[in-house]
Amino acid sequence: MTEANIPQPYGLTGLTEDEAIARRAAGKGNNVKLQTSRSYKQILQENLFTFINWIFFAISAVFFLLGRIGDSILVVVVILGGILINIYQEIWAKRKLDEIALLNRPKATVIRECREKNIDPTEIVLGDILLVRSGDQIVVDGVVVGEGRMEVDESLLTGESDMILKLAGQSVFSGSFCVSGSACCEVQKVGAETLAYQLTTGARAYRQVLTPLQKEINVVIRVFMLIACFLWILVSISFLSRSYSLSDLLQRAAVIAGLVPAGLLLAITLSYGLGAVKMIGQNVLIQQANAVESLSNVDVLCLDKTGTLTTNEINLERIYPLDINEGELRSLLGDFAASTKVGNKTSDAIGLACPGTERSLIAEVPFSSSRKWSGIAFDDPLKPVIYVLGAPEVLAKDIDLSPEISEYIAGETNKGLRVVLFAYSSDIVAVKNRRAETNNQPVDVALPANLIPLAVISLSDQLRPEAYETIQGFAKAGIEIKIISGDHPQTVASLAKQAGIGNDLAVVSGQELTQMSPIEFTQTAKNSTIFGRITPEQKARLVESLRKTGHYVAMIGDGVNDVLSLKRANLAIAMESGSKATRGVADIVLLKDSFAALPYTFLEGQRIRNGIFDILKLFLVRVFCVTLLIFATAIVTDSFPLENKQSALVSLIGVGLPTICIPIWAKPGIFPRRSMVQSMLHFTIPATITITLTALLVYLYYLVWAVLDLPPGADISQVDYSIPRSALATILILCQLFLILFLKPPTNAWVGGERLSGDWRYTIIAVGLLLVYIVIISVPPLRKFFELWHFGALDYLFMGLVALEWCLIVRFMWRTKFLDKFLGVDLD
Repeated sequence: MTEANIPQPYGLTGLTEDEAIARRAAGKGNNVKLQTSRSYKQILQENLFTFINWIFFAISAVFFLLGRIGDSILVVVVILGGILINIYQEIWAKRKLDEIALLNRPKATVIRECREKNIDPTEIVLGDILLVRSGDQIVVDGVVVGEGRMEVDESLLTGESDMILKLAGQSVFSGSFCVSGSACCEVQKVGAETLAYQLTTGARAYRQVLTPLQKEINVVIRVFMLIACFLWILVSISFLSRSYSLSDLLQRAAVIAGLVPAGLLLAITLSYGLGAVKMIGQNVLIQQANAVESLSNVDVLCLDKTGTLTTNEINLERIYPLDINEGELRSLLGDFAASTKVGNKTSDAIGLACPGTERSLIAEVPFSSSRKWSGIAFDDPLKPVIYVLGAPEVLAKDIDLSPEISEYIAGETNKGLRVVLFAYSSDIVAVKNRRAETNNQPVDVALPANLIPLAVISLSDQLRPEAYETIQGFAKAGIEIKIISGDHPQTVASLAKQAGIGNDLAVVSGQELTQMSPIEFTQTAKNSTIFGRITPEQKARLVESLRKTGHYVAMIGDGVNDVLSLKRANLAIAMESGSKATRGVADIVLLKDSFAALPYTFLEGQRIRNGIFDILKLFLVRVFCVTLLIFATAIVTDSFPLENKQSALVSLIGVGLPTICIPIWAKPGIFPRRSMVQSMLHFTIPATITITLTALLVYLYYLVWAVLDLPPGADISQVDYSIPRSALATILILCQLFLILFLKPPTNAWVGGERLSGDWRYTIIAVGLLLVYIVIISVPPLRKFFELWHFGALDYLFMGLVALEWCLIVRFMWRTKFLDKFLGVDLD
């Protein structure tokens, strides 16, 4: 909590601390808790009480009643074990994220006992005097008091981005933010009574907004749920029409239930949560659940130069006087900077280099990114003029600059300096009456007429030390950079070249954009890299145009002029030192203004996404194979392929254990811009078809063997299905372990469905899991628990050779694109 002397012009005392304490005790405080992540209750409900979990628990209970204790325990341990791990990790991630979010929540400024005080928004009480400056977000409802004036953006409430003038006696609402000016507001509504409480709750709380990947996974889960329901109906009909026992029915129901990827969506949510926690270590705060998913999709990054690419520490480099003594000019500039009610970095730099005296004002036009100039009229009856400071191109519309001055401005601009023009005019009446008092709406403030230039001022804004390395990191991540700024295009281009973005840069100005047709605007947005003298509205339109051309756009900003474009971007990123409004609408906040952490953040998002895709490939191949085998064995042999324990073992070794390591070992990289299912067809379809056919042939071979092994005169119904089922489980496990090598090929020999990885860790985990299976079939109690037949060494060798032959067949199909050619489509 910090305190400072209140600026004299406001002259408001505010509440005393005792009054604030008393009102808070009386229930008049803004003590509504805004949820920033899922509650513990939500985490438990979403992990425990799912439709598929109820089915598993019901099956486990019936198994227990039938005396099949092993089956009952297996179902509970496999399902409940995964649930408990997920719950523990999600609670840990929630606590970590809540702790960081609390530390970085924007503060509010109130006036108490004639002093400014920065407090947490929850400490505001009814009757407090809230001090609002440019860039601040208004967090409660109130009414403007005192002499202040400000322009407010209420687009978060109304959807309209027009600036609304707020004068004394007018209401302000939480959820809006101050664009320019400054004012004090008396708090009239707090907590749940504020107009925007529901909006704020929805915006800041954990949102169950499904990412593109999650939506597609939901579709996959629902498809398999439908398949499972269809198979359950068939099994139930079979139980009624044939002499199957209740135990047989439950075995088949449990195997079918295993086809539904119940924990897949939760596992992905957990991956995002752990990724968010990991990013905190890189000073990156994830504020929205879908931010990690968005990171993995970004291919265009829009930067606001000031405060993002540069340090926003502006220094005055040179003053070029025009028909005025330099000493007099410096004194005038110092008074201008000291007297402005709403300063910015430019006025601060001028005030530091040119000390001045605060003087009374009769009119002021605060700087805004749309106007690109500010003006002050001193209370001086002897010299009633208005002094204007702004962009040379804007002021030059009313000034006839000499070729020498224009050349000087161009030279300074090309050096990467920020150049502003200082001028004055006697046209003060228009500025004093610049408000439409009938409806209290701001009108376009016209530049004073007959401006006379006084000086050209050159200011420097240094690149961040890490800028060059960071830009190279973006290039490595495959992300295109676009710089959108309110500064002169050549100033921006010069700094961009210093940052290593390139030398041959397409540059365009805001003035040029205003003259373009919609088609030309869209094409320019796509092809250009540097955008200068851009208004906030143009910045938002550029972001929207890039999105419409198919790009996934991230926008980084720090000022209130960036709010519109941040809201239009797929992913909004704010600097911690930026305005409160900017941080309020951002999906990600860069703590400590850690611009250098961004490339790592993008790569981390890509890594998480690629790891999830690898998991899905293995998972879908297993589920499709088992589903097809259920239909195939029913048609060919009128039997069921696997017992519950065998199915659980195949799932655990073939998919469950490998997917623990795959997300951790995944590598970043741009993914093809198409649907998840389409991206996987090249890998999953050949693998599914060939594994299914191979497994079915092995099953049939050992089924025939089991039939021939029956004693003379025995009925076919007496065949021991544990023999073909054990063989089927073995060949499925072998093929799935070999599939891991195809997923991440360690050498060129395994390249087929995926590119060469060279990462031997996946091979090591496959070999390790093969040894686990060998231990299971070698230890009698374990083999008996999983209901596996004890084959001889030659049988296991035979199945191993069959699996190797499958590797050659599927590799041939991948490399020759046999299935693609047969279907007449490109699956790659």
